[in-house]
Amino acid sequence: MSSSNKREREIARAKYERQQQRRAERAIKNRRRNQIIAVVAALVVVVGGVLALVLTNRGSDDVADGVTSPSATASPSTSASPSTSPSGSVSPSASPSASVKGCTTAPEPTVKTQTWTSPPADTRPAGAQTTLTLATNCGDIVIEMVPNQKAPQTTTSMAFLADQGFYTDSDCFRLTTSGIFVLQCGSPNNDGTGGPGYTLPDENLPTATGVNYPEGTVAMANGGPGTSGSQFFIVYKDTTLPASYTIWGTVVSGLDVVQKVAEAGVAQGNANPNDGSPAQPIVITKATTSDKPAG
Repeated sequence: MSSSNKREREIARAKYERQQQRRAERAIKNRRRNQIIAVVAALVVVVGGVLALVLTNRGSDDVADGVTSPSATASPSTSASPSTSPSGSVSPSASPSASVKGCTTAPEPTVKTQTWTSPPADTRPAGAQTTLTLATNCGDIVIEMVPNQKAPQTTTSMAFLADQGFYTDSDCFRLTTSGIFVLQCGSPNNDGTGGPGYTLPDENLPTATGVNYPEGTVAMANGGPGTSGSQFFIVYKDTTLPASYTIWGTVVSGLDVVQKVAEAGVAQGNANPNDGSPAQPIVITKATTSDKPAG
C-alpha cells in the first residue's frame, strides 16, 4: 500500500469521525433544548392553572361562570377564585370529622335558596365601619371591614347577607396551599357555585405591586369584572394575585383558625393535592355584625 493512499484513508476517517462527533453534539443540544421547552411549557400550564383557579364564581345564574385563571396568584377563583380554578370543580368536604386541635365536628352545611334581585341600599353614615364575626366549628374569625366609602356596595352587601343568615351553616369549601394561600367560603351551594341573586361592582382593588393580597386580607371571589356576589376568600399567607378582587376587610382575630386548617392540607381525593376541599372541614355556624360609628 502506498503511503499516499494510507494518508488519504486516515484523512477520510478523521473527517468521518469529526462529522459523527458534530452530529452527536447536535443531538445532545436538541435533546436539552426540547427538555427545556417541555419544562417551560409545563410551568406555563401549571402557573396559568393556578392563576385561573383561585378566585372565581362557578356556575351561578347570578354570577358569571368561573373563568380559568389567589392567584391566587391566583386561584386565591368566586367560583373558584381570584380566578380560581386550576382545573375543575372543588369537591365537597370528604368527612365531617374533626382532625385539628381546637376544631369540633363540623355541622352539615345547608343550601341557601333565598335570593334578591338587587344589592341592598347603603344606609350607614359615611365612614362607618362594620365588624363581621364568623363563628366556625374551629373558632371565631373576626373581620374588620374597610370604611364603607372605600367599598360601599361590597361592605353593605356582606353585612346584609350576614344579618339575613345567608352564611349560617355555610361551608368553607376551598383551600389552596401552593402559589396562592386562601380559604374560600360563601357559596350558597357549598361547592363553589351560586350567589345571592345580584352582582357587585369591583371596589377597592389593590394598587400595590408584588404581594398585593397580604396575610389577613379578605376579598371577594369572582368570575370576571363586576361579578362579585357572596363568595369571598381569606388570605392566610402573603399572596400575589391579579388586582381583580375587591378587598373589603382584614382579619383582626382568628387568623390562626384559618392557618391551622391550612396546615392540615387539602382532603384526599381532590384532583389537585394543593387545591380543593380542606382535610379539616370548616363550617361557618353563624355570622354576626356590629357597627362602629365614623370617627
